[in-house]
Amino acid sequence: MNTMSDTPAIQLEAVTKRFGRTTAVRDLSLSVARGEMFGLIGPDGAGKTTTIRLVCGLVHSDGGCLRVLNLDPVRDHRRLTHSVGYLSQRFSLYGDLTIDENIAFFADIHEVRDYRARRDRLLDMTQLTPFRSRQADKLSGGMKQKLALACTLIHEPELIVLDEPTTGVDPVSRREFWKLLSEFLSLGVTIVMATPYLDEAERCSRVALLSEGSLLALDSPSALRGALTGTWLEVIAPDHRGAFDALRRLPDVASVELFGERAHVRVDGDDPHAALRLRDALRSVDVDSVRRVVPSLEDVFIARLGEERA
Repeated sequence: MNTMSDTPAIQLEAVTKRFGRTTAVRDLSLSVARGEMFGLIGPDGAGKTTTIRLVCGLVHSDGGCLRVLNLDPVRDHRRLTHSVGYLSQRFSLYGDLTIDENIAFFADIHEVRDYRARRDRLLDMTQLTPFRSRQADKLSGGMKQKLALACTLIHEPELIVLDEPTTGVDPVSRREFWKLLSEFLSLGVTIVMATPYLDEAERCSRVALLSEGSLLALDSPSALRGALTGTWLEVIAPDHRGAFDALRRLPDVASVELFGERAHVRVDGDDPHAALRLRDALRSVDVDSVRRVVPSLEDVFIARLGEERA
């Protein structure tokens, strides 16, 4: 694998992509450094998958400049495929082929001849060695994802691009998958991942928050959280809808968002007594707890989205 250089692994400058009257990616600019784990974060329809398909050269942009490993992903698509591993939302394993046979098939696609040592190392890292003779259709969801990752990495790409790879995977398998990604990251591989899960985004060195094809914010998760102003509180109440309505009526509350039974509340200024004041103001509502919390990436996303719409 190549050593890290000053040239970004990915560079987008004012990139736009339209599908008919729909603008899926709007004037998007960002860069991904070599050797970093970068997250594309946002809900369905945010433009994550389209951005990934642009990076992989699977669709043409309608404007702007895009470079991947210093190549044009469309004009130099064939050259780029030797250096990029792409795991799509619908990555196709062949159910009637065994683990070994699936890896052999993808090695052949990438014209990798001497792949057996690499295959054995990948199977060891993914803990699939005991199951190598099992057909892909008979694997669990988590094992299928690990096999898909092994197939994606068999040609030793410099860059791997993952489109929501843990969607529908159980929590234990998600954790194992992330452990694998960390191991590959330590080997110098650049990783770009699209995910709707904000807890996964916390593991990235930097994230781009996307909404309706536009960039809301780009920085490390800690920097994005640190940029939020005010005092953040978590309110848990049995009647969370009643608590939410009561919180919205309080004059000191700048914003309130409901996450299940929890309400995240922002109070202007740095008030060390904000929790006590808020509990006192909610005397008419049955409240289990009010405590000060560190804002989450979810809070960041909602705050930036509100600023954008305002």
